[in-house]
Amino acid sequence: MADIYEWDVEDEAFWESTGKKVAKRNLWISIPSLLCGFAVWLYWSVITVQMLNLGFPFTNAELFTLSAIAGLTGASLRIPSSFFIRLAGGRNTIFFTTALLMIPAVGTGFALLSQDTPLWVFQLLAGLSGLGGGNFASSMSNISFFYPKRMQGLSLGLNAGLGNAGVTTMQVLIPLVMTFGFFGGGSMILETTSGTLIGKIAEGTETWIHNAGFVWLVFLIPLAFLGWFKMDNIRAEHVSPNIGSPLNSFVKIAGMLGLAFIPAAIGLFFILPSPTGLGWTWAKYPIIGLVIWGTVLLLKQLRGEIRPNLERQFKIFGNKHTWIMSVIYTMTFGSFIGYSAGFALAIKVIFGFQHLLVDGVMTHDLVNSNGPSALTFAWMGPFIGAFIRPVGGWIADKVGGARVTQWVSVTMIASALGVAYFMKQAYQSATPEEFFVPFFLLFLVLFAATGVGNGSTFRTIAMVFDQEQAGPVLGWTSAVAAYGAFVVPQEFGEQITKTTPEIALYAFAIFYAICLFLNWWYYLGPKAEFQNP
Repeated sequence: MADIYEWDVEDEAFWESTGKKVAKRNLWISIPSLLCGFAVWLYWSVITVQMLNLGFPFTNAELFTLSAIAGLTGASLRIPSSFFIRLAGGRNTIFFTTALLMIPAVGTGFALLSQDTPLWVFQLLAGLSGLGGGNFASSMSNISFFYPKRMQGLSLGLNAGLGNAGVTTMQVLIPLVMTFGFFGGGSMILETTSGTLIGKIAEGTETWIHNAGFVWLVFLIPLAFLGWFKMDNIRAEHVSPNIGSPLNSFVKIAGMLGLAFIPAAIGLFFILPSPTGLGWTWAKYPIIGLVIWGTVLLLKQLRGEIRPNLERQFKIFGNKHTWIMSVIYTMTFGSFIGYSAGFALAIKVIFGFQHLLVDGVMTHDLVNSNGPSALTFAWMGPFIGAFIRPVGGWIADKVGGARVTQWVSVTMIASALGVAYFMKQAYQSATPEEFFVPFFLLFLVLFAATGVGNGSTFRTIAMVFDQEQAGPVLGWTSAVAAYGAFVVPQEFGEQITKTTPEIALYAFAIFYAICLFLNWWYYLGPKAEFQNP
């Protein structure tokens, strides 16, 4: 739309005369663009369930790796994306990163046309789907500059919450479009029961699974044009003063994304099981740390006009609150995105099969005809978590972010322990469906708590950091937290293989307790440097 050179939304007169109108226009284009990013990033959580229903020749563990790969690359791509706005401008960034999503969407559509497509192709496409995950960091950083501090909780909550609704949108839309053949290509026949929002679909029914990729072009093409013609670059000194031409901006974005793919790919090679990788799952946490360190190190090697801008933004790493908020934000967003990535397949594997003791050995491969349809229920958790986010931000604006985060932490500990209990009971039962209702309701509480906590942590970041640093910190913390999209499916897959899925939830509950302490010590307790920000 325009390059804006004067921008001071903390000035009440400027906000009322100019800022409010511009900010609203950019926000309401940013939201659907981010929504599509989340949808493309996490659509493997639904696609893998349908691949299982159609009899694709992959194991449960291999299917879990697709969501995990997308999770790790999406998180890694958020690191450079945290700095795109200053280097490339808001309009340029949102347009280009939205347009890039067409690559994995089209590729996924073509790959799903045949069950003979090898696993490595799906793994490559899952990695490219991480482009959608990276978009969150730049989108949140961009919107933070458009609104005054007093409105950060609500505005960022709207962008993140409605953007995160891409998970729910995808979980509702993909099962629906797979029932029609309007994108061409041959159909496949369901070997086991599937489902949509409105109920089960019987085995033997035709399905067009490739529509799961192609359908996103219907939204991405118009959104890319809308972003280019209606969004703004803020050229003020504290936002994007020296971005150069649009083409120059696109080259910078593409180059930095390309660098981030390198450590992500190396990390995946070490963690993923054979024959894809070395299978060092025992070392996944230090490897993730090395992936983060390697990505930042590669970015530091950049020269020219990019280097001084990055060095200015890298000052956030010298602030201890950057690291504290990274941990706390991982509790909220990391849990939300991780559970979103693994929820549907977990329902399918735990409740869709009977768990029988045969000759003293527990078996888990007999289909449970009374089991719930994962695609009918899985969308509800991300739906609640996404749409309650603005509410969490609004409450935090009223009573303080840290206080709300403390309530959220307690709720998440309790609900995670409850989910673990019923998950354990179900995975040892010939009739696991008996435990589905309490498992599902507690998981909905867990999702709701993550959403409220997302809103409250946005408020805390906006109050703790100054105007220039708040945007990059939002991007950075979201990058660290996004590794939850890798860790949660990976943990579920590992523990299900070991027949102890509840262990994953016990571990998450311990982590939430650590976050409870950090939040109290630094933002609520008697030695808090910022009291209830």
